[in-house]
Amino acid sequence: MPRAYYARAAGAEYWSEHWGHHSVAELLAVARRSPLTDLVTAALPRDGCVLEAGCGLGQYVILLRERGWRAVGIDWSLEALCEARRVADVPLAASELRALAVRRGAVAAVVSLGVVEHDPTGPEPILREAHRVLRPGGRLVVSVPYLNGARRVLAPYQAWQNRRLRARGGEFYQFAFTLAEMRRHLEASGFAVESARPYDPARLPRQTLRALGLARSRARGPGPAVPLNGGSARGLRSRLARVVRRLLYTRGALALLGHMVLLVAVKR
Repeated sequence: MPRAYYARAAGAEYWSEHWGHHSVAELLAVARRSPLTDLVTAALPRDGCVLEAGCGLGQYVILLRERGWRAVGIDWSLEALCEARRVADVPLAASELRALAVRRGAVAAVVSLGVVEHDPTGPEPILREAHRVLRPGGRLVVSVPYLNGARRVLAPYQAWQNRRLRARGGEFYQFAFTLAEMRRHLEASGFAVESARPYDPARLPRQTLRALGLARSRARGPGPAVPLNGGSARGLRSRLARVVRRLLYTRGALALLGHMVLLVAVKR
């Protein structure tokens, strides 16, 4: 069974508030440099319409249209869609993702990143609707929280934390899935899985560093002098960052630390 997490229910009001803490420009800049973008675009056909189901502030709709795709976005947060339209004239619509106002077989690909895990009934209602609107052989690119090695090790602590949250009135927020669980959900919804790849392995290390108070230690003062000029220090940090990045994106590190997993599937 996928693991459930509790906090605040991820309804339309939640997402309107969530996107209100971000800007389209900020998220578009992140998307332009993110390794996830290359994984997504590599899976998309060049012909036909690409629908992003759960587009939020629309950064991927904007980016895909910049790169030549005929992309449209759907979300249930009207406030987020209005903010996106203030920045770019792109086709967006408000809709429930389990009942899209799109005719059967009308789109070539559906992209849905970090969305289906928030349905308390499970991901299949949204996946089946994506299957309905896709043309025969159409592509689904979907990502969900990954039940990685670290989350499995921490299962007893997270179960205790969830019990505390529920006792305080916490509501269902999202599921995290193993690869086998998501494959079963996709196959049950009429898809054949082509590939699955964990990503964002730096999330847990970043959270751990913040929990250890390293950000506060930097705020206390400059620390001891480093016998490097500014350019040398920046170069060293850049090389170190590249090494760390290569290590984090090895297969073992992704299995242990990958925060999300991206699956590419084809409509049967």
